[in-house]
Amino acid sequence: MKIGIVWLPNVGKSTLFNALTKSYAADAANFPFCTIEPNVWVVEVKDERVDRLAEVSKSKNKVYATIKYVDIAWLVKGAHKWEGLGNQFLSNIREVDAIVQVVRYFKNKDVVHVEWEVNPLRDIEIINSELIFADLEQIESKLPMLEKKVKSWDKDAKVLYQVLKKLYDALNEGKLIYDISDQLTDEEKKLIKSYNFLTNKPFVYAINVWEEDLCNRKQIKEEFEKRLKKPVAIVCAKLEADMLDLSEEEKKEYLEEIKSTCDNKIEKIPTLDDLIKLSFDTVWLMYFFTSGEKETKAWTIKKWSTAPQAAWVIHSDFERGFIKAEVVNWKDFVEVGWWSKAREKGLVRMEGKDYIVQDGDVILFRFNV
Repeated sequence: MKIGIVWLPNVGKSTLFNALTKSYAADAANFPFCTIEPNVWVVEVKDERVDRLAEVSKSKNKVYATIKYVDIAWLVKGAHKWEGLGNQFLSNIREVDAIVQVVRYFKNKDVVHVEWEVNPLRDIEIINSELIFADLEQIESKLPMLEKKVKSWDKDAKVLYQVLKKLYDALNEGKLIYDISDQLTDEEKKLIKSYNFLTNKPFVYAINVWEEDLCNRKQIKEEFEKRLKKPVAIVCAKLEADMLDLSEEEKKEYLEEIKSTCDNKIEKIPTLDDLIKLSFDTVWLMYFFTSGEKETKAWTIKKWSTAPQAAWVIHSDFERGFIKAEVVNWKDFVEVGWWSKAREKGLVRMEGKDYIVQDGDVILFRFNV
């Protein structure tokens, strides 16, 4: 799965991407249009469950789930009209499975905003409008030809024309295709899949705040969730950049220090781990675990996957020869410490081919070679 990161110039995206990938591959500069070619990085989805399972299993190695981020360059007004190499960048967006919009919330007079003032909702509207315009133009180029086929009593063309016209009308009202997908039949969804519409993707909004905003992150998050009705993550690119060279222990201490400065009690300071996890959830992925002395690993699967489908992720032979799956919840496994103890306490279930794997399952597959 690939997550595309889109942004207006000077919103702190490159700084954020550097921290996200633990790399300095993306140039960070205080002028627009710094990024031209997209960078692609595979990022670990850090999860304390992997750490705790590895600890109790005394694993020699631990492997987190991963997700691929594509650093797609800036968008500006008129991108859909080829301005600012917009066509090239829009093509890059078509290839991703979900979109993270980095939105500037912080105010800093030393960092020039391309629209000259900070206004997060306006920036979101600019980006969404460019994506909507691009989808409208794509549909407009197809409708005349389909109209001719409809007049010649082409039944398939009629069905496609009707669904594209439905999308066209929705886009003209400022709606994203993804937001009206529940109004489409399964057949209609299949018909439009090959078009790879830009607005037919799940969106995540990363609201880039300043350090002094972190204590109010809950209110900021709730405000944007209410307005956007989309998943929202609060991030602080400056904070992440400051912590880039810190050890995990130093990072924890630094976050606790910031947390202690908040007058209001908050559970935690938001970090990029929250954005990564939210991105993972947004593309309907989850993971189960295998854990032993050799390795503890998080295996990525689609939500609602069956036990044999999960087995296939490890090896195709596991699915072909699937017999049963021994399943235990990760918390129970950590509490008792090992498979044998979990079996003794009746915490391990034997599941068959119809079992739907749950997020957090620790599984041991039984199969014939």
